[in-house]
Amino acid sequence: MARYPHLPRRAVVLSFEGPDRYAMVGGLGVRASELSVALADAGFDTDLIYVGDPSLPAVESRAERFTVRRWCQWISAYHPQGVYDGEWGKINDYGSSVPPFLLANVVEPAAARGERVLVLAEDWQVVPAVLGLDALLRRAGVREAATIVWNANNTYGFDTIDFDALASAAHITGVSRYMKFELALTGAEALVIPNGIPERIFDEVKASDVAYLRRVLAGRHMLLKVGRFDPDKRWLQAIDAVADLRDAGTNVQLVVRGGKEPYASVVFGRAVERGLRIEDVTFEKPTVEAIADTLAGSQADIVNVRSFLPDAMLYTLYGAVDAVLANSGKEPFGLVGLEVMAAGGIAVCGSTGEDYARAFDNAIVCDTSDPLELATYLDRLFDNAAIQSRIRENAPITARQFSWPNVLDVLDAKVAFMSERA
Repeated sequence: MARYPHLPRRAVVLSFEGPDRYAMVGGLGVRASELSVALADAGFDTDLIYVGDPSLPAVESRAERFTVRRWCQWISAYHPQGVYDGEWGKINDYGSSVPPFLLANVVEPAAARGERVLVLAEDWQVVPAVLGLDALLRRAGVREAATIVWNANNTYGFDTIDFDALASAAHITGVSRYMKFELALTGAEALVIPNGIPERIFDEVKASDVAYLRRVLAGRHMLLKVGRFDPDKRWLQAIDAVADLRDAGTNVQLVVRGGKEPYASVVFGRAVERGLRIEDVTFEKPTVEAIADTLAGSQADIVNVRSFLPDAMLYTLYGAVDAVLANSGKEPFGLVGLEVMAAGGIAVCGSTGEDYARAFDNAIVCDTSDPLELATYLDRLFDNAAIQSRIRENAPITARQFSWPNVLDVLDAKVAFMSERA
């Protein structure tokens, strides 16, 4: 028996974000890209339709069963700042043009073969496409040939959605129990299908590189925080906790890799108010040796990395530092925390969508925005080798449960239920 007997052989992922740098803003782009790759690797013919780079081919085969289709390129050519530049024009174009394409090129051919198609739509921007596809398939008499699933990765755009209409057009899912309850506030009943991580993370972290970084950086406690400069990420809690630890005599350094958001001025302004020294650094070639030498030689309390760090280097850092501060106040799933765990690191999570996190067992969990809570837990972690060992041992075990092949097991079970309910 095949591992995923209830998943149709043909899958389409609908998303605004995708794998191009033009279209990759955050967790949505990562999810849409990695989900598509996972489906293709599992043997499903998969298309990812997203608002792609206007300078790249409209259609590109990425693997034997994986095709990317860059949509709205004629609009994107006038909006070079990225996927959300000219957003509403793209939403309208995507919503009006994707459904007829899918009807003619995907669903009707599948129906003629007596097969079904799985359509996985991600987040609020593609809701018009979902509603339009459902209506078009019904008019064409082939609605039964498609299982349409709409998934919420965040609460953004909920105010634009007619959830009654959406529930009639598609099965609604969320990436965590937190998102299930957020959806319930709109009146929508949702299934939970978690996010996933690629299995390659477990192979990209070299134990020798992690050991080298730990050895070079052993003179003080090293913390890392990666993410957008956004109040939801609780940057100020992190800044104040570092200042409190320093004031208490703890030798600690925070490494920061943020974005270009204006909230950065608030974050670094707080650091200056608390008397923390800040050093901006860039890496022409971000090797393990270069990063180790820079961090070890810096006397700053906060090292602000201004250059791009490839995933493999981030994963190495995750495993090497004392803790990674993924302490968001509102996190629909918490992908960074799970990646940290996969790298053998210690993640400090919030307590919203991180269903996988167990306090002081496989992660550190902050329930509040109080800097004292974070500082107290970090102080306990620094002084307790047994807790460190337990978390580092359990974290990768947990992370493997959320590898994409295992998440597809969940998707297969939920699709089986959807098929019975249809």
